[in-house]
Amino acid sequence: MTREVMTTERDAAIQRLRDVGLRVTGPRLEILQILAGGAHLDVESLTAAAREKLGTLTSQAVYEMLRHFLETGLVTKFDRPGWPAVFEIAGKSHHHALCTACGRVDNVTSTAPRKPVASLPGWDIQGSEIVFKGICPDCRSASGD
Repeated sequence: MTREVMTTERDAAIQRLRDVGLRVTGPRLEILQILAGGAHLDVESLTAAAREKLGTLTSQAVYEMLRHFLETGLVTKFDRPGWPAVFEIAGKSHHHALCTACGRVDNVTSTAPRKPVASLPGWDIQGSEIVFKGICPDCRSASGD
């Protein structure tokens, strides 16, 4: 990655924090930049990745940062039954694919279904999310399928 791209990503993370009224700190910048890479990461993975650059950082500090990021809309959380929740940078609405073998999560661009107005009388539907469940390519390869 070129220095110019790294500076641009850092500047974008700084601006995101300022836009939502959060103080700019090294750990916050690092966590946002890691998530900006596009992966869906749990707290332990985020903590380990940030420690590589920052040295010391506790999981509790990352939980606290993520709580602030969730409250301000910077990140979203995806709950995976049987695995720790993962986080990603908030952005354009999308769906997810979940590997039922390893817990991998990928983004899926798909048209949302029509609102089921007739079957949910009185509801104010504010959104929808589809989760495609199956076996990811890595797990399929490992099992010989």
